[in-house]
Amino acid sequence: MSLQDILHAIFNFDNYGELLPLFRDSIIAGAVLGLVGGLIGTFVMMRDLAFAVHGIAELSFAGAALALLVGANVVAGSLVGSVAAAVLIGIMGVRARDKNSTIGVIMPFGLGLGILFLSLYQGRAANKFGLLTGQIVAVDSTALNVLVGTAAVVVIGLLAIWRPLTFASADPDIAQARGVPVRGLSLTFMVLLGVAVALSIQIVGALLVLALVITPAAAALKVTATPVKVVVLSVVFAMVATVGGIMLALGGSIPISPYVTTLSFMIYLVSRGIGAVRRRRGWGGRQATAALRAG
Repeated sequence: MSLQDILHAIFNFDNYGELLPLFRDSIIAGAVLGLVGGLIGTFVMMRDLAFAVHGIAELSFAGAALALLVGANVVAGSLVGSVAAAVLIGIMGVRARDKNSTIGVIMPFGLGLGILFLSLYQGRAANKFGLLTGQIVAVDSTALNVLVGTAAVVVIGLLAIWRPLTFASADPDIAQARGVPVRGLSLTFMVLLGVAVALSIQIVGALLVLALVITPAAAALKVTATPVKVVVLSVVFAMVATVGGIMLALGGSIPISPYVTTLSFMIYLVSRGIGAVRRRRGWGGRQATAALRAG
């Protein structure tokens, strides 16, 4: 395959105007997932649960693969797998070391089950591939309604526990001493995280869900330390990566996930560069102020 053929497969906008209205539901779904991923990702980073997201995604993949094998609803299977993994991690992983060990056990088990179920599945190969890498055509009006409704539950749940969860995430020992139900909040958040991961898998696939839940929040933290700005930037970055990835994928013949992950990574690199420049300027400013005071 020549370089021109490769570029044509990645970027092809010949009939872009005709394709755009056909994927309206997918674009809306991407924006909704960007909102959910950006919001919940800030708490994932605050609570150091990036590894947990990967573990939840593996069992979500296994649940979706089992549903595909038996002819059940794939989204429902993905949700069951995600929530089951989230609850297991929330209950078994009390301390950081226990949590990492639990996730390390769950990940290969979920991935192995998923591969087993896909190997037994005799249907279209595109359905198998879509579970791992996402697929833009998976969202129709019915699926969009379910996604929006479920996403609303996650957002409302997060808003309901936002203040105590922030306190418990920043300093769990002091929060518990002041009567905050730290363990209950942790378990509730893990369930919400499981649902968010299951929703994200529909677009970016099980293998690359970190690009939607982790990278935008990590990029926001490189730019600012102000809590409100971190949340806003995380949501904006996630929506740009998801919707932008979908828009680019319309003209190509490859799965959507490379577009989303590449955009997300580019946002992270730019944010990291901006953060480095701001830190250098801040250090230079402090040096200059110290010199003036000394003089």
